[in-house]
Amino acid sequence: MIRNFKRTAAILGVIAAGSVTLVACGDSDNGSTTETTAAAIEGLSGTTGQLVGEGASSQQNAMDYFGQKYQEAVSGATLAYTASGSGSGRTNFVGGQVAFAGSDSPLKDDQIAPAAERCEGNDAWHLPFVIGPVAIAYNLEGVEELNLSIDTVAKIFKGEITNWNDEAIAAENEGVELPDTTISVVYRSDESGTTDNFQKFLGAAAGDVWETEGQVFPSAVGEGANGSNGVASQVSAIDGGITYVEAGFATQQGLGVANLDFGAGPVALNTDSVGVALDNLEFASEGHDMVVDTDALFASDAEGSYPLILTTYEIVCSAGYDETTSAMVKDFLTVALESQDQGLADLGYIPVTGVHAERLAEAVEAIQ
Repeated sequence: MIRNFKRTAAILGVIAAGSVTLVACGDSDNGSTTETTAAAIEGLSGTTGQLVGEGASSQQNAMDYFGQKYQEAVSGATLAYTASGSGSGRTNFVGGQVAFAGSDSPLKDDQIAPAAERCEGNDAWHLPFVIGPVAIAYNLEGVEELNLSIDTVAKIFKGEITNWNDEAIAAENEGVELPDTTISVVYRSDESGTTDNFQKFLGAAAGDVWETEGQVFPSAVGEGANGSNGVASQVSAIDGGITYVEAGFATQQGLGVANLDFGAGPVALNTDSVGVALDNLEFASEGHDMVVDTDALFASDAEGSYPLILTTYEIVCSAGYDETTSAMVKDFLTVALESQDQGLADLGYIPVTGVHAERLAEAVEAIQ
């Protein structure tokens, strides 16, 4: 198994250290307020207790990081985030079992009205807090750098290209000695917002090749693994393995990350190339409800842009929480905004800054 630590570390600057700690679910309405424990972050209420969230495993590491910062900022407050997948997170948010959902995809059409009912007649908002580039991550002995066009990526995951020395891959990697190794596709076996976005991306950027959509990946090709960490771990154990996964998980497993050609030449996954994509974000909703227009994002072929990114939402009630839960949600999200820093980048995410950070801050302030 190849371990491309030098190359992968260069993606976002540093390899994340440490393991992810998940906290079990608990009740979110057992808090109290104190004026002395809200640390040096302006605007915190200092409400104590346990805040419960659930959803996307793609933001699992970010939630762990934000939870630590939240506990430091408000002594006596904790976050319990269960990384059960976007679908489960949305379902349990709509059902009132958690204070917020983490999701790589917005609420489905048939969830919007029940979500408003759960929020006491108020809209649910999608707040894109966690920005995670999706890597085409591979483990291929002897290959330190790899270029792939989007059509080639689609054909690999569709099972039309099955060997690493296929002429299509060879044409995109002149001078690289590609081994005669079988390509082993690994996909998310659970219902996943990452899968949903990846398939939307392939449909927008390689529509002539890719036709399926949704949060369930076609199982005709390859083998499944559960969660982001699961697919990355599986690929790390297979010479010839390939998967789609958030960059931070690829980094942690020491996997190679392909340079992708979106139409203007191969683009490396790094902070600058993701930043070009973020600068051009468009929204399909209005006001504080920020649903990203993924069709526009994924179809982009701007020079130097890496548009294969997940904008993971924290789905919250705009109003309708009890007083304690509202205060805790606002405190936690405020701390999360204050924690868009190098520590977050070290985990493989892109910290939000500038106009987008200002939009999020205004939305958090507006939560009732």
